[in-house]
Amino acid sequence: MSLRDKSAVVTGGSRGLGLGLVEALVAEGAKVTVVARGADALEAVRARLGVATISADVTDRAAANRILADIRPDILALNAGVTPRMGRLDQLSWEDFSVAWETDVKAGLFWLQAALNLPLKPGSRVLVGSSGAAVTGSQMSGGYGGSKKMLWFMAKYANGVSRELDLGIRFQAIVPRQMILGTGTGDAAAGAYAGSMGITPEQFVARFGAPMPPRQFGDRVISVLEDPQYADGIVFGLNGDAGVTVMEG
Repeated sequence: MSLRDKSAVVTGGSRGLGLGLVEALVAEGAKVTVVARGADALEAVRARLGVATISADVTDRAAANRILADIRPDILALNAGVTPRMGRLDQLSWEDFSVAWETDVKAGLFWLQAALNLPLKPGSRVLVGSSGAAVTGSQMSGGYGGSKKMLWFMAKYANGVSRELDLGIRFQAIVPRQMILGTGTGDAAAGAYAGSMGITPEQFVARFGAPMPPRQFGDRVISVLEDPQYADGIVFGLNGDAGVTVMEG
Protein backbone atom coordinates (compact mmCIF):
# COMPACT_ATOMS: atom_id res chain seq x y z
CA MET A 1 0.00 0.00 0.00
CA SER A 2 1.41 3.39 -1.01
CA LEU A 3 0.51 5.87 1.71
CA ARG A 4 0.70 9.06 -0.34
CA ASP A 5 -2.64 10.88 -0.15
CA LYS A 6 -4.19 8.02 1.84
CA SER A 7 -6.39 9.14 4.73
CA ALA A 8 -5.43 7.91 8.19
CA VAL A 9 -7.00 8.25 11.63
CA VAL A 10 -4.73 7.68 14.63
CA THR A 11 -6.27 7.52 18.10
CA GLY A 12 -3.96 8.59 20.90
CA GLY A 13 -1.75 10.24 18.29
CA SER A 14 -0.78 13.35 20.25
CA ARG A 15 1.99 11.73 22.32
CA GLY A 16 4.20 8.68 22.73
CA LEU A 17 4.07 5.85 20.20
CA GLY A 18 0.98 7.29 18.55
CA LEU A 19 2.78 10.55 17.86
CA GLY A 20 5.73 8.63 16.42
CA LEU A 21 3.32 6.91 14.03
CA VAL A 22 1.69 10.23 13.09
CA GLU A 23 5.11 11.69 12.26
CA ALA A 24 5.95 8.69 10.08
CA LEU A 25 2.60 8.80 8.25
CA VAL A 26 2.98 12.52 7.52
CA ALA A 27 6.47 11.90 6.17
CA GLU A 28 4.98 9.36 3.74
CA GLY A 29 2.43 11.88 2.46
CA ALA A 30 -0.66 10.54 4.22
CA LYS A 31 -3.53 12.82 5.24
CA VAL A 32 -3.71 12.27 8.98
CA THR A 33 -6.39 13.00 11.57
CA VAL A 34 -5.33 12.68 15.20
CA VAL A 35 -7.94 11.80 17.81
CA ALA A 36 -7.15 12.45 21.49
CA ARG A 37 -8.62 14.18 24.51
CA GLY A 38 -6.03 16.84 25.40
CA ALA A 39 -6.68 20.09 23.54
CA ASP A 40 -3.21 21.53 24.17
CA ALA A 41 -1.40 18.44 22.92
CA LEU A 42 -3.66 18.29 19.87
CA GLU A 43 -2.97 21.93 19.05
CA ALA A 44 0.77 21.33 19.37
CA VAL A 45 0.75 18.40 16.94
CA ARG A 46 -1.53 20.29 14.53
CA ALA A 47 0.75 23.32 14.50
CA ARG A 48 3.94 21.26 14.05
CA LEU A 49 2.78 18.64 11.55
CA GLY A 50 -0.20 20.21 9.81
CA VAL A 51 -2.54 17.33 10.65
CA ALA A 52 -6.27 17.54 11.34
CA THR A 53 -7.27 16.98 14.95
CA ILE A 54 -10.41 15.92 16.81
CA SER A 55 -10.84 16.12 20.57
CA ALA A 56 -12.81 13.07 21.69
CA ASP A 57 -12.93 10.35 24.31
CA VAL A 58 -12.04 7.10 22.54
CA THR A 59 -14.40 5.18 24.83
CA ASP A 60 -17.35 7.17 23.44
CA ARG A 61 -19.11 4.82 21.02
CA ALA A 62 -20.95 7.69 19.31
CA ALA A 63 -17.66 9.53 18.68
CA ALA A 64 -16.13 6.43 17.07
CA ASN A 65 -19.13 6.01 14.78
CA ARG A 66 -19.24 9.71 13.87
CA ILE A 67 -15.52 10.10 13.17
CA LEU A 68 -15.26 7.04 10.95
CA ALA A 69 -18.45 7.94 9.08
CA ASP A 70 -17.16 11.47 8.42
CA ILE A 71 -13.61 10.52 7.37
CA ARG A 72 -13.88 6.93 6.10
CA PRO A 73 -10.12 6.47 6.43
CA ASP A 74 -7.97 4.08 4.42
CA ILE A 75 -5.97 3.43 7.60
CA LEU A 76 -7.24 3.35 11.16
CA ALA A 77 -4.64 3.00 13.92
CA LEU A 78 -6.06 2.27 17.36
CA ASN A 79 -3.24 3.40 19.60
CA ALA A 80 -4.99 5.21 22.46
CA GLY A 81 -4.73 3.64 25.88
CA VAL A 82 -4.48 4.39 29.56
CA THR A 83 -1.28 4.16 31.59
CA PRO A 84 -1.83 1.14 33.87
CA ARG A 85 -1.78 1.47 37.65
CA MET A 86 1.45 -0.14 38.79
CA GLY A 87 1.73 -2.34 41.87
CA ARG A 88 1.99 -5.90 43.15
CA LEU A 89 -1.04 -8.14 42.75
CA ASP A 90 -1.75 -8.02 46.49
CA GLN A 91 -1.76 -4.20 46.47
CA LEU A 92 -4.18 -3.38 43.62
CA SER A 93 -7.85 -2.51 43.97
CA TRP A 94 -10.26 -3.82 41.36
CA GLU A 95 -10.41 -0.30 39.89
CA ASP A 96 -6.61 -0.29 39.56
CA PHE A 97 -6.54 -3.81 38.13
CA SER A 98 -9.26 -3.24 35.54
CA VAL A 99 -8.45 0.27 34.27
CA ALA A 100 -6.98 -0.94 30.97
CA TRP A 101 -10.05 -3.09 30.33
CA GLU A 102 -12.35 -0.14 30.96
CA THR A 103 -10.37 2.05 28.56
CA ASP A 104 -8.23 0.15 26.04
CA VAL A 105 -10.52 -2.84 25.52
CA LYS A 106 -13.74 -0.82 25.59
CA ALA A 107 -12.35 1.65 23.06
CA GLY A 108 -11.07 -1.20 20.90
CA LEU A 109 -14.50 -2.82 20.86
CA PHE A 110 -16.31 0.37 19.89
CA TRP A 111 -13.89 1.37 17.10
CA LEU A 112 -13.67 -2.15 15.66
CA GLN A 113 -17.46 -2.40 15.64
CA ALA A 114 -17.70 1.00 13.96
CA ALA A 115 -15.22 -0.07 11.26
CA LEU A 116 -17.20 -3.26 10.59
CA ASN A 117 -20.69 -1.82 10.81
CA LEU A 118 -20.09 1.33 8.75
CA PRO A 119 -18.24 -0.42 7.04
CA LEU A 120 -14.89 1.03 6.00
CA LYS A 121 -14.21 0.60 2.30
CA PRO A 122 -12.60 -2.59 0.89
CA GLY A 123 -8.82 -2.51 1.14
CA SER A 124 -8.83 -0.51 4.38
CA ARG A 125 -6.31 -1.46 7.07
CA VAL A 126 -7.08 -1.33 10.78
CA LEU A 127 -4.10 -1.55 13.15
CA VAL A 128 -4.83 -2.57 16.74
CA GLY A 129 -2.22 -1.59 19.32
CA SER A 130 -1.23 -4.43 21.63
CA SER A 131 1.88 -4.94 23.80
CA GLY A 132 4.65 -7.36 24.60
CA ALA A 133 2.84 -7.75 27.94
CA ALA A 134 0.30 -9.80 25.96
CA VAL A 135 3.06 -12.37 25.38
CA THR A 136 4.95 -12.51 28.66
CA GLY A 137 2.55 -10.93 31.13
CA SER A 138 3.35 -7.94 33.33
CA GLN A 139 2.99 -8.85 36.97
CA MET A 140 3.12 -5.27 38.26
CA SER A 141 0.45 -3.81 35.99
CA GLY A 142 -2.65 -5.72 37.04
CA GLY A 143 -4.95 -6.59 34.15
CA TYR A 144 -2.90 -4.71 31.54
CA GLY A 145 -1.28 -7.77 29.92
CA GLY A 146 -4.63 -9.52 29.65
CA SER A 147 -6.26 -6.45 28.13
CA LYS A 148 -3.59 -6.27 25.44
CA LYS A 149 -4.00 -9.98 24.66
CA MET A 150 -7.75 -9.38 24.35
CA LEU A 151 -7.10 -6.65 21.78
CA TRP A 152 -4.90 -9.14 19.90
CA PHE A 153 -7.79 -11.61 19.91
CA MET A 154 -10.23 -8.89 18.85
CA ALA A 155 -8.17 -8.08 15.74
CA LYS A 156 -8.42 -11.77 14.79
CA TYR A 157 -12.15 -11.85 15.50
CA ALA A 158 -12.67 -8.74 13.36
CA ASN A 159 -10.83 -10.41 10.48
CA GLY A 160 -13.25 -13.30 10.76
CA VAL A 161 -16.23 -10.96 10.53
CA SER A 162 -14.66 -9.17 7.55
CA ARG A 163 -14.22 -12.46 5.72
CA GLU A 164 -17.71 -13.69 6.58
CA LEU A 165 -19.31 -10.48 5.32
CA ASP A 166 -16.87 -10.08 2.40
CA LEU A 167 -15.92 -6.58 3.53
CA GLY A 168 -12.30 -6.65 2.35
CA ILE A 169 -11.03 -4.90 5.51
CA ARG A 170 -7.77 -6.15 7.01
CA PHE A 171 -7.30 -6.02 10.81
CA GLN A 172 -3.75 -6.40 12.17
CA ALA A 173 -2.35 -6.30 15.70
CA ILE A 174 0.85 -4.37 16.43
CA VAL A 175 2.92 -5.68 19.36
CA PRO A 176 5.87 -3.57 20.59
CA ARG A 177 8.18 -6.15 22.15
CA GLN A 178 10.04 -3.79 24.50
CA MET A 179 9.42 -1.00 26.98
CA ILE A 180 9.99 2.45 25.51
CA LEU A 181 10.80 5.47 27.64
CA GLY A 182 9.06 8.76 26.89
CA THR A 183 5.70 7.11 26.24
CA GLY A 184 3.87 7.36 29.55
CA THR A 185 3.13 3.65 29.87
CA GLY A 186 6.77 2.76 29.22
CA ASP A 187 7.95 5.25 31.83
CA ALA A 188 5.51 3.99 34.46
CA ALA A 189 6.33 0.34 33.87
CA ALA A 190 10.09 0.78 33.62
CA GLY A 191 10.08 2.92 36.75
CA ALA A 192 8.13 0.33 38.72
CA TYR A 193 10.24 -2.64 37.67
CA ALA A 194 13.52 -0.76 37.96
CA GLY A 195 12.58 0.46 41.44
CA SER A 196 11.84 -3.08 42.59
CA MET A 197 15.28 -4.16 41.36
CA GLY A 198 17.26 -1.19 42.65
CA ILE A 199 18.37 -0.01 39.22
CA THR A 200 17.51 2.96 37.00
CA PRO A 201 14.75 2.85 34.36
CA GLU A 202 17.44 3.32 31.69
CA GLN A 203 19.30 0.26 32.97
CA PHE A 204 16.09 -1.74 32.98
CA VAL A 205 15.00 -0.94 29.41
CA ALA A 206 18.54 -1.65 28.17
CA ARG A 207 17.79 -5.32 28.86
CA PHE A 208 15.49 -5.32 25.83
CA GLY A 209 18.37 -4.57 23.45
CA ALA A 210 18.56 -1.72 20.96
CA PRO A 211 16.09 1.08 21.75
CA MET A 212 13.05 1.78 19.59
CA PRO A 213 12.04 5.41 20.15
CA PRO A 214 8.54 6.47 19.06
CA ARG A 215 9.50 7.70 15.59
CA GLN A 216 11.36 4.46 14.87
CA PHE A 217 8.28 2.60 16.04
CA GLY A 218 6.30 4.66 13.53
CA ASP A 219 8.69 3.71 10.74
CA ARG A 220 8.30 0.03 11.65
CA VAL A 221 4.52 0.38 11.37
CA ILE A 222 4.93 2.07 7.98
CA SER A 223 6.80 -1.05 6.86
CA VAL A 224 3.84 -3.20 7.90
CA LEU A 225 1.54 -1.00 5.81
CA GLU A 226 3.74 -0.62 2.72
CA ASP A 227 5.71 -3.87 2.38
CA PRO A 228 3.77 -6.56 0.46
CA GLN A 229 5.33 -9.32 2.58
CA TYR A 230 3.26 -8.08 5.54
CA ALA A 231 -0.05 -7.67 3.73
CA ASP A 232 -1.50 -10.97 4.92
CA GLY A 233 -0.04 -11.13 8.43
CA ILE A 234 -2.28 -10.77 11.46
CA VAL A 235 0.06 -10.06 14.41
CA PHE A 236 3.40 -8.27 14.14
CA GLY A 237 6.12 -7.90 16.75
CA LEU A 238 8.21 -4.73 16.60
CA ASN A 239 11.51 -4.04 18.34
CA GLY A 240 14.77 -2.17 17.95
CA ASP A 241 16.92 -5.18 17.10
CA ALA A 242 14.81 -7.42 14.86
CA GLY A 243 12.60 -4.74 13.29
CA VAL A 244 9.30 -6.32 12.22
CA THR A 245 8.55 -10.01 12.79
CA VAL A 246 5.38 -11.87 11.87
CA MET A 247 4.01 -13.47 15.02
CA GLU A 248 0.82 -14.79 13.41
CA GLY A 249 0.05 -14.88 9.71
